[in-house]
Amino acid sequence: MKRYIPENIFVERSIRQSPIVENVLKQLPQISVEEIDTVEAKLEEARIWNPGVPRAKKSLVLARFKGKFLKACPGQQSRGNSKNVCCDYFVINFAGNCHMECSYCYLQNYLNFPYLIVYANTDDLFEELNTAITGSPQRSFRVGTGELADSLALDPLTAYSRPLVNFFAGLENAVLELKTKSDHIENLLDLDHRGKTVIAWSVNPEFIQHSEEHKTATMEERLAAAEKCADAGYPIAFHFDPIIHYPEWRTDYRALVQRLFEAVSPENVAWISLGGLRMNPGQKALIRERFPKSIVPLGELIPAEDGKLRYVKPIRVEMYRRLLESIEEFGSGTRVYACMERPEVWQKAFGRVPASDLELGESLVQIF
Repeated sequence: MKRYIPENIFVERSIRQSPIVENVLKQLPQISVEEIDTVEAKLEEARIWNPGVPRAKKSLVLARFKGKFLKACPGQQSRGNSKNVCCDYFVINFAGNCHMECSYCYLQNYLNFPYLIVYANTDDLFEELNTAITGSPQRSFRVGTGELADSLALDPLTAYSRPLVNFFAGLENAVLELKTKSDHIENLLDLDHRGKTVIAWSVNPEFIQHSEEHKTATMEERLAAAEKCADAGYPIAFHFDPIIHYPEWRTDYRALVQRLFEAVSPENVAWISLGGLRMNPGQKALIRERFPKSIVPLGELIPAEDGKLRYVKPIRVEMYRRLLESIEEFGSGTRVYACMERPEVWQKAFGRVPASDLELGESLVQIF
């Protein structure tokens, strides 16, 4: 997979000496750099200019994050308005937006900042993480970086993964997950990770990757990278999310499961998640506008209890059951969970419902 090369770089003056900034500028000496006072100025510029999504992604902004880096995942944040089962996950918002172009990506109508942005104040990040995680030794933290950006898509430029992995290697009660659709793992292979970082890939059959996941690594590239990370001792995870319903889905997803466990032995897989396609109602029109050949808007999608468009429950249950059967066939004993699903769907597909979000989260990190 080709690495991302921006057309221009904007750097907030307050973080100009950050190691992340130095990494980027060292990798891209040929790209023009403009120092800015605040990232808010770029946001105001975007409101006036109103660049299209592809055009905006050609600018990379390196800035200071002024809020809290560590947050509960959206599933936890929406518990008051939703009855979905959550896996007690936490996220680090270290960056925003993605240069890859997945037709179904919710970021295209979620973020109000159109440019790619990386938050370079790592001293503040690690101080916050240390306070939050070591300050709660009685609980376990499963922390990911892939909510508002791909965890590794920009890593050839930023090398952000290296201090993150090193930091989590020293924690007793936390595990880091780096989730990606890239194959950019070069910065990971020589680290003393101590088994406390899980390298995870979002996966879909080749048909979906080619038709819906534009500018991403191919499935074979992702699995080759997963195999290298497993050889380097990292636990591996896979996320079938979003699972997309189309005529050949049964045979294609079964073949993909078989291929996953040919690349990575079941004992090296920390967990697998399953999540059916879901989107905000306004996203359907945006997909049709930006990706007119996409099959995503053609599915039998209806408004669900959480306000999102989802496949009807019988379709979701069948997709989960089929994938569970394939995972048990080729990777017996692998931990599998559903992402942001209703208890009744859990019961019909998995034959059980977790006793609580905390119980589900603890079951996933108990191997660490």
